[in-house]
Amino acid sequence: MNVKQWFMLVLMAVGVLGSAFSVAGDVEDKISERLSSAIPGLEIVSVRESEAKGLYEIQSGGGETVYATQDGQYLFTGDLLKVTSMGIANVTKETKANARHKAMTDFGRDGLISYKASDEKAVIDVFTDIDCPYCRKLHDEVPKLNDYGITVNYYAYPRSKPGSPSFVKYVSVWCAEDQQSAMNAAKAGHTVPAATCDNPVLEQYELGQRVGVTGTPAIVLEDGNIVPGFVPARNLAEGLGLL
Repeated sequence: MNVKQWFMLVLMAVGVLGSAFSVAGDVEDKISERLSSAIPGLEIVSVRESEAKGLYEIQSGGGETVYATQDGQYLFTGDLLKVTSMGIANVTKETKANARHKAMTDFGRDGLISYKASDEKAVIDVFTDIDCPYCRKLHDEVPKLNDYGITVNYYAYPRSKPGSPSFVKYVSVWCAEDQQSAMNAAKAGHTVPAATCDNPVLEQYELGQRVGVTGTPAIVLEDGNIVPGFVPARNLAEGLGLL
């Protein structure tokens, strides 16, 4: 479910919720029950009171954030901003980054294809597609990233979905005896010998969906923030404060 579809369903829900809302019981549970009833099939991960008094933050299974009033009658999508002494803070972005960081940490580092920096100063997690042109462009920058002290961890995210040729290619790369050599060859457009084995490609793809990956490459930083698309190695190093 993409953002636009979610937004349309939210609008439908507003019409369905009606004006009455029982104050009995837990507010979060009531909001969750009402939304689930209004939008069959909607996966609600969490409902909690937000920093803004009277607003409740709803996280969906697709990584979207929606806010509801306490009575469940009014909903809105978009970023919740907060005025601070340092300027405007994006509360929604920070919440998503924290949730993404937790999901990545819980998933662990097993099964990654990693290009480690000899003098590691930072780590980036990259959701990548074998056939994505900008993923290949970023892969060409990996030696420079390593030189800057940045370790690159690859997570599988074949955009054409499970069972597609790109998905099968990633499985062959992961199952190769030398994963790095196979990845280098595949990213260069060369054919990699077909191979199968127990592999985490599907699990990594599903993780990408949970943390809000919508395109590749998607670079997840150590604080959980995500950088979409290709970024030159020098720009990444500068952004990470390494230059």
